[in-house]
Amino acid sequence: MQRYFIPEENWEEDEVTIANDDAHHISRVMRSQPDDKIICNHPRGQAAICDISEITGDHVRAVISEWLDETAELPLEITIAQGLPKSDKMDLVLKKGTELGAYAFIPVQTDRSVVSWDDKKMEKKMNRYRKIAKEASEQSHRNKIPHIQPLTVLNGLVNESDSYEFKLFAYEEEAKTEKFQSFGKIVNNMAPDDRVLIVIGPEGGFSPQEADLLKQNDFLPVRLGPRILRTETAAMYALASISYQFEELGC
Repeated sequence: MQRYFIPEENWEEDEVTIANDDAHHISRVMRSQPDDKIICNHPRGQAAICDISEITGDHVRAVISEWLDETAELPLEITIAQGLPKSDKMDLVLKKGTELGAYAFIPVQTDRSVVSWDDKKMEKKMNRYRKIAKEASEQSHRNKIPHIQPLTVLNGLVNESDSYEFKLFAYEEEAKTEKFQSFGKIVNNMAPDDRVLIVIGPEGGFSPQEADLLKQNDFLPVRLGPRILRTETAAMYALASISYQFEELGC
């Protein structure tokens, strides 16, 4: 069944109203008819099987038939702070990171970020990113859509990082030394409900000044395996490793 995330104001006692792009998708793309079933997600993380009762113009109404007892969320809150990469690589990070269970994403302007955003571009990018995260959440049958936080600089990220139990940054220099900080060992020390912040640099990595700033503020430099990963691969590696530890090994 197709899944849709419905704003809280569109929920009534036993009915859901679906509008805009989602209504268009139901009526024009899926060509659904009354009595067809869909899954509707509430912003609080609950999901219900609903029977379509009416399709009119740009609105669809559905009746709640069964609340589902399910969760597809990682047991930890993993926030990916991604140094702005070139081209559409951020789209890939958001899409695959959402599929792998990220709780939130923070775009970060770093010293070696080639791209930069003005206010007009920022608004356009943020709208696009929210749409990507929503669609990826629907496709992967998640219960919640990851938060997409506003663009920040590294100093701003550091200043807002006190609430995390673990603060890590992927540092390629760790992959070049025999005395490296093992990401796997750190994951072993994590526990359900921990809040984890993982900072990933852009294509050129972190500058020495940025690495020093992070270390001075209790961010642990880690290697993500012995190979140097592309910026768009690093978040996937980290999220997949945490998912395996907590969801497949049953820790």
